[in-house]
Amino acid sequence: MKTLIICDKNIKSLNLKKKILKILAKDPLKKSNIIIVVGGDGFMLQTLKKNKTSKKSFYGINSGNYGFLMNKYSSKFLLTNLSKAKSVTISPLEMQVISKKTVRKSLAINEVSVLRQSRQAANLSIKNKTKYVIKKLVSDGVLVSTPAGSTAYNLSVYGPILSLNSKKISIAPISAFRPRRWSGKIVSEKSKIIITNLNARKRPVSAVADNVEVRNAEKIVIKIQKKIKFNLLYDNNSSLQKKIKLEQLRKEIK
Repeated sequence: MKTLIICDKNIKSLNLKKKILKILAKDPLKKSNIIIVVGGDGFMLQTLKKNKTSKKSFYGINSGNYGFLMNKYSSKFLLTNLSKAKSVTISPLEMQVISKKTVRKSLAINEVSVLRQSRQAANLSIKNKTKYVIKKLVSDGVLVSTPAGSTAYNLSVYGPILSLNSKKISIAPISAFRPRRWSGKIVSEKSKIIITNLNARKRPVSAVADNVEVRNAEKIVIKIQKKIKFNLLYDNNSSLQKKIKLEQLRKEIK
């Protein structure tokens, strides 16, 4: 059975796809439930969300920059790596953005970020279901991250690195002004996080699910969507768990 390859449009990715096709033409994969994704992290996120109903496993090959969600290409060991790859299952965040005229939903595999739209800081309240996490946060915004995304933008805003099996979600402020020392909160994956813009008219905010932006958000509701599960494949020596642990070690050393 022919292996499906989904490839980014840039020259580097297309050249890599040609090399992979040559290898598979000589020795086709016996497994038929694998989709090979050639590109960077952003392309992988885009591909997963476009194929959210697929029951297949996704093996990423990096042709981008960092490639945290991807595997390194090896012409010599490609077939071995594919046949022995280990699977990890993750569920995305579901972001629901409510404004005066619309309600929009988007998925986020890494994080949902709420960002100020103007020169003025955002005034936000954050609840977990009916209980306040913080009544008023004056900041550039706030970021809600999954364990898989905790080493991405979340780490850049000094959020905690979460283990894949932690069953937690990180809530981290972005340049907090008041209270200055609020460091955020780690909550259960069963949480329903409600972020309200306390001054939507004067201090507008946008909500971004990975790379999908909704502007002039008045209320943002975020939860883990357990009905959707993505199966990602990793080489034995570079599993997603190992990559996250390495980032934890780097943070501790610093």
